[in-house]
Amino acid sequence: MMRRGLLVAAGCCAFARSGQAQTTWPTRPITLIVPFAPAGIADITARTVAQAMTPELGQPIVVDNRPGAGTVVATSTVARAAPDGYTLLLMSNASAVSTGLFRKLPFDVVKAFAPITTLGFFDLGVFVATDSRFQSLRDVVAYAAANPGRLTIASISVGSTQHLAAELFKTKAGIDALIVPYRGTPEVLTAVRKGEVDVAFEILGPMLPQLSAKAIEVLAVTSEGRYAALPQVPTVMEAGVPDYAVASWNALAATAGTPPAVIARLNRVAAGAVAQPAVKKRLQELGVRTQTGSPQQLESLLASEIERWGRVIRAAKIEPE
Repeated sequence: MMRRGLLVAAGCCAFARSGQAQTTWPTRPITLIVPFAPAGIADITARTVAQAMTPELGQPIVVDNRPGAGTVVATSTVARAAPDGYTLLLMSNASAVSTGLFRKLPFDVVKAFAPITTLGFFDLGVFVATDSRFQSLRDVVAYAAANPGRLTIASISVGSTQHLAAELFKTKAGIDALIVPYRGTPEVLTAVRKGEVDVAFEILGPMLPQLSAKAIEVLAVTSEGRYAALPQVPTVMEAGVPDYAVASWNALAATAGTPPAVIARLNRVAAGAVAQPAVKKRLQELGVRTQTGSPQQLESLLASEIERWGRVIRAAKIEPE
C-alpha cells in the first residue's frame, strides 16, 4: 500500500511539474533563428507567424537572420543551444538537402532537433519568356527529347531546391538538358526574359508580380495539385511527366531535449497563429500554402525529404563539399 501511495505521489508531482512548465513558460523572449536573409519568403513567413504567436505566449519572438554556408551556421547555433525552448529554428527543405550536400555536418539534422510543426509549403513553376517558342511543357519535353543536351534550364545556385527540382525533372522526363545556375532570382528572371535560357525553375511567390505584368509565362507548377491563384496552369504531372511533385517548405523546430510540454505549447500556439485569417492572407500573397501538423508529421517529412533529395543529389553527381 505504501509503495502504491509513493508511486501515485510521484506521478502527481511529475504531472504538476509538466503543468507548471506549460503555464509558466516562457518567462523571457524567444529567439527564432532564420538561416536566410531578410525580406525573402522564409524570413517574411517567420516574422508573420512569430508576430501572431506573441500575444498567446506573452513574450516576443525575436527573429535573428543568419544566412550563409548552406544554412549550416544558423542550424548549428540551434543545435548547440540549451534545450529550453528559448531558441528555435526555422527549418526548411534545405535542412534535408544539406545532409546530401556536405560530407560532414556539425550536427545530425534528425537527432539534434525536436520538431514542432510545419508552417507552409510553397510551390515552384516552370517559366518561359512571353515570346518563347514553347507553348506548353509538352513542347519543352518533346524538344529536349529530339535535341539531347540543347535545352537550357535556369535555376539558382547548385544544391538549391530550384536546382534539384530541375535535376529531378530531367530524370522523371527522361531528357538530357543543361542546367545553368545563377546567383539569385533576379538573374534567373533576366536570363529567361532575354532568352539566354529556354526555361527556368523558380519558386512561384517571387515570380507572381512578373506573371501579372505579363513579363513571363508559366507552363506548369511543380505541386501535386494546381495552384489556387493559377487554376488554368497544369501541374508537371498533368503535363505528362509522371511521379513528379516538388514543394519547398518551412517549419519550426527546437533543440533536442526540449521539454515535451514546451513543444506541445509551441505546436498549439503556432497552429493557432497560422490559422488566423490575416496570417493566411499574408502568406498566400507570397505563394505559401499554409499547413501545420504534429511534431511526428514533421519528423516523417524530414526523414522522407532527406532520402528523396539524397537520391537526386547522387543521380546528379553533385560532389558533397
